[in-house]
Amino acid sequence: MSGERVRRLRHSAEVAAPAEVVYALLADAVRRPLYSAGVVHVERMDAEGNRERLRVWEHAGGRVRCSLWARVAHPGELRIEFWRLSGEAPIASMAGQWSVSQAAGGHGCVVSVVHEFTVAAGSHGAQAARAALAAGDNARSALRSVRRIAEGRGASRQRVLRFQESLRIEGPGEVVYDFLYRAGDWAGRVPHVRHVELSEVSPGIQSVDYRLRLPDHTVRATRSLRLCFPHAGRIVHKTTTPWAPVAAHTGEWSVLPDEHGVRVIAEHTVLLDEHATPPDGAYAIDGQESTEPSGKEAGPPEGSAGRSEERVACVLLGARRSSERQRLGLESGRRQGRTAHRPAGHGQGPGPESADGVREAIGQASRTILEQAARHAESAVRALPRR
Repeated sequence: MSGERVRRLRHSAEVAAPAEVVYALLADAVRRPLYSAGVVHVERMDAEGNRERLRVWEHAGGRVRCSLWARVAHPGELRIEFWRLSGEAPIASMAGQWSVSQAAGGHGCVVSVVHEFTVAAGSHGAQAARAALAAGDNARSALRSVRRIAEGRGASRQRVLRFQESLRIEGPGEVVYDFLYRAGDWAGRVPHVRHVELSEVSPGIQSVDYRLRLPDHTVRATRSLRLCFPHAGRIVHKTTTPWAPVAAHTGEWSVLPDEHGVRVIAEHTVLLDEHATPPDGAYAIDGQESTEPSGKEAGPPEGSAGRSEERVACVLLGARRSSERQRLGLESGRRQGRTAHRPAGHGQGPGPESADGVREAIGQASRTILEQAARHAESAVRALPRR
């Protein structure tokens, strides 16, 4: 960075958790999409000792950008250095570090992140200001989420759900992957998906807005970003507008070929936070609780697919009602000057009903998509000319 003006930003937050717990969370780079809103996906390219190289996809300004980073961990000092190896203008170079230190008085810790960057020659002052603003916003958002995960009311192992659904399909992997890739065609084919708008902002990067219909006729909207790797048979996704009590949701579809077909795996990682509440009307269509989406909408298939829609919708409604019951219980407890009761053995994290409801809702939706992918592949096989 010599010979260029180096801009330096520092952000800190106090966390009511042991310093070692916070450091362990920061050291797990692959988990960053859970606590950094702008990070879509992180892949570890290679690692040697305390050094690692990471490929990071970030969403900002309506675009998804990919950059390559290097990190060196210093666990004895509770410090992580990082610097960017490649990226896009106007940032010419970026480096910094995370550090965790004991808080004054010995209670909790202080976590800090420092960014030092330069802008490309010829960049306008406004571009540098926007770059600094984006770095600052990302740092503050990450610090808030790290604190929420690490603090005592929900240790990360209690608050993070990891699970998967899988299905063996006797059919060509290319056809199965094509079904998952073409999520824009799911309305009318995947029963609980009522309307989909998909745009491919750049090759292999998709933005998907879709609407789900619940049995009380509520239509809910959500959005996800998807990174598609056709040669590897993978689609990575992150929900950017999750429903409470889900604070963050990432996942991956994997199509793994074998001798006679493929196994399709839907992996999910979910961060729970029962205190997370969406802005008024954020996920209701036209700000209403019960309405149909505008424009043409395909109806559900007949027979078993219709029953599948009912199963998924009931589970989704149950999870939402469970979250609402918990939130009302918490508010009632606060009004009466006491903490709401939580089941024994679950610390300060979300109760098992909420976690189980979210787990089953997402799992059932994944199983329904897998079933439809299997039907699609089987239909393609039957359509092949017989020899």
